[in-house]
Amino acid sequence: MQIVIAGAGIGGLTLALMLHRRGIGCRVYESAQELRPLGVGINLLPHAVSEIEQLGLMPALAERAIETSQLHYYNKLGQPIWREPRGLQAGYPLPQYSVHRGEFQMLLAQTVRERLGPDAIVPGMVLESASQDAAGVSAQFRRRADGELQTVRGDILVGADGIHSALRRQLHPVGDEPRFSGRMLWRAVTEAPPYLDGRSMFMAGHQDQKFVCYPISEPLRRQGRSLINWIAELSIPDAELPATDWNRKVDKSVFAGRFKDWRWDWIDIPAIIDGAQAIYEFPLVDRDPLPRWTRGRLTLLGDAAHPMYPIGSNGSAQAILDARCLSDWLDLAARGATRSMEIALLEYEAERLPRTAGIVLRNRLNGPEQVMQMAEERAPAGFADINDVIPQQELAAVSLRYKQLAGFDPAALRLARGEKQ
Repeated sequence: MQIVIAGAGIGGLTLALMLHRRGIGCRVYESAQELRPLGVGINLLPHAVSEIEQLGLMPALAERAIETSQLHYYNKLGQPIWREPRGLQAGYPLPQYSVHRGEFQMLLAQTVRERLGPDAIVPGMVLESASQDAAGVSAQFRRRADGELQTVRGDILVGADGIHSALRRQLHPVGDEPRFSGRMLWRAVTEAPPYLDGRSMFMAGHQDQKFVCYPISEPLRRQGRSLINWIAELSIPDAELPATDWNRKVDKSVFAGRFKDWRWDWIDIPAIIDGAQAIYEFPLVDRDPLPRWTRGRLTLLGDAAHPMYPIGSNGSAQAILDARCLSDWLDLAARGATRSMEIALLEYEAERLPRTAGIVLRNRLNGPEQVMQMAEERAPAGFADINDVIPQQELAAVSLRYKQLAGFDPAALRLARGEKQ
């Protein structure tokens, strides 16, 4: 069996490592001419970290990433709404990590090349289309270097090529337009003194005005500093989805005025914004859940399958879980335990599509971050005690519902790991 993977993001590279671990051949084709450590921060929740552990990458991840200790929610006045421990402190069998996306991607890419060979990732190859016959698939890639069209044969093609996936567009050419929320994100990293305990993530505000912060560099933390990943988010009245550039560099003046008074005794948000060397603007966009990801020997994975709002720290985690599920079913197909490879892909879809569709829809309702909106609606001028506004049981229920939906409540993860062992 030979799997063609389009896209060397976190999902595609994780899939390559998981297939290799099961003895299944694959090659990854990436549209960028060169892999570079781009992007900002991501969170790896314990259920995703469990899969990284199976790949033997925990020591390398722990060297780079912050082991997240707590998650805090505040209102727009800096008053605490809800706080919960994370990772080991919350009773999980594994930590939660916050890390620079580019560093984590480079770790995965380096490991793919070490384990699968130096030619396992082919850069500068832009997927354009795919076809299939009784013997397999033919994927057409446009080479960036010379513009030539190259056909790659394999048994299966996995589109892990992101929110603008060419394979998704081929499988669903009509009625799959991006859904713009009317909210814009500005993302950056800033080196600054640590806040709180130096390992905490916080969110402040509500759905129309929000600020998110978390540290992402363990080496810098050990030096008494912090590399802070941050996201500013605002609703923009009458905003329209940008036609092309969804990741453009902008000046802080575009949004910073709305946060000029967000200085509290434990953090200075205007100073964090001022300290960024480069700020990038993104529209808050997803797509409607698809009725199907698979057609014959073609299937989708990660953002190509289920682009979702970056709420609940779930985007990268769900791509990693997709990779685990797909590699397991392909392993069964390779060993003759399913009727065909096509059936294996349908089993993967049946397992993962409903769960990720639920997360996409719940994220539109702000996922676990809805506690901030609840506080804004019930007490827009602030409160003396959050318990007078929202009972703790209600806050805890919101948090647990999302964990159960996304597959990372502590009890379920401990049970799953016990079954493996």
